Amino acid sequence: MADPSDRDGQFQWTKQWYPVAVVEFLDPDRPHAIQVIGIDMVLWRDGSGAWRCFEDVCPHRLAPLSEERVEADGTLLCAYHAWRFNGEGQCVSLPQSKDAATEATHCANPKARAMVYATQERQGLLWVWAEAGAAAELESQQRDPRLIPELDDTSGHSVKAFWNIRDLPYGWDFFMENVADPAHVPVSHHGLVGDRYQDAKYYDMPRLREISTQEGFAFAVTPTAPTIQRTSHDFQPPCLMRIETTFSDGGSLLLILYATPTRPGWCRHIGRQVLLKNAAGKTPPGLAFFALPMPTWLGHVLASLFLHQDLVFLHHQERRLAKRQGRWLEQVYTPNPQDKMVITFRQWLENRAGGGIPWSEHYLEPIAGGNHRALFDVWGTHTQHCHTCQRALKRITWLITGVWGGALFALFLAVFLDARFYTLTTAHQAQASLWQMPPLSVLLLLGVAVLLGISGYWLKQLRQLFYVYEFHHADND
Repeated sequence: MADPSDRDGQFQWTKQWYPVAVVEFLDPDRPHAIQVIGIDMVLWRDGSGAWRCFEDVCPHRLAPLSEERVEADGTLLCAYHAWRFNGEGQCVSLPQSKDAATEATHCANPKARAMVYATQERQGLLWVWAEAGAAAELESQQRDPRLIPELDDTSGHSVKAFWNIRDLPYGWDFFMENVADPAHVPVSHHGLVGDRYQDAKYYDMPRLREISTQEGFAFAVTPTAPTIQRTSHDFQPPCLMRIETTFSDGGSLLLILYATPTRPGWCRHIGRQVLLKNAAGKTPPGLAFFALPMPTWLGHVLASLFLHQDLVFLHHQERRLAKRQGRWLEQVYTPNPQDKMVITFRQWLENRAGGGIPWSEHYLEPIAGGNHRALFDVWGTHTQHCHTCQRALKRITWLITGVWGGALFALFLAVFLDARFYTLTTAHQAQASLWQMPPLSVLLLLGVAVLLGISGYWLKQLRQLFYVYEFHHADND
């Protein structure tokens, strides 16, 4: 396997670009709290339309800037004492000052500045450099993020699905370990991608690119189906796993899997799939049904069906390893070639990247208390951060109210139109008349009421996916 010696320096975790948000999903009228390697940050859009990233701390009294306001003039206002900051972090208003001259003096003091992290928008994502300061700004300009060339293709040769983003309750290393392990896919994702009883097969993983501290490594997967020509997994630190499957007819499926380490026990996943057509213009199959045309919000809420299938394994696997307090390679048994890339990833992390992420000392504690349902939280991990899904949730709630209101109205109208409604109140109505066929208009209204009631029920089930989606393998027959 990999040579444990470090030939090209230790990996520098803070001198990297990390994807932290999908720009179109951000609400530009409010600040957004994020974390990168344990550093509390805030994203906000200034008056020029540029997204900025500050440390999530007001220099005055250390209030979180993510709880503050983006004002109409494009400044970030701390709602604790009304200090204002421009996009460069300069304090431009300090209203409690004695007079204008004193205010100008206070604003010019370096201690009044917010700490700024470099940002850039590329391929629909907002990227943040994990070091602040003038020197970090210059370093950030000398390195590009881990971009995907196929996303810049405008020839019509590709079909680009929606971006998905989710905070996951397990660490960055366990995310990368998981996506370096194609053997788990038909087993953990039984029913969506493959069959645990038919598709758990032997295959080899030959190395495509030798291990590098800065550039990662790549492996191939020997084909397990006649329709597949080749599959490759390409790890590009710190955040990208690029998985490409080329089919026998020449088309390809590209899975773009980003993960940003946020805090211990958590990571932020941003993913997308791209379908590359073959020479005849045929589009290849995508991952399950997620490449089908659908509204973005629907793709987001349905992503739980996939992400939650292996979530429990990874969450508890991480905690069990932490309890044992030993080297990963000493705690596991990996006899098959399907584990080659997982082993190489763990060796890269141990020998070339300091053994793990150098967390900031200022981070929030991961989920605690053994709350199993909290692991499947969708609201806190996605919906509350996604402006697109919040709009869709409001519309669905309005629709549920309208549908159930329509059902009740149709039912009331059916009863009102049925002449027997009146005759049943009289003591002289013949018993036989109680069993007469209702008028056609009444039957139609009753049918409408039933259909609207059923629609309301399923809309309510859909709305629940914006909040929580629990998954249990014992129920996945």
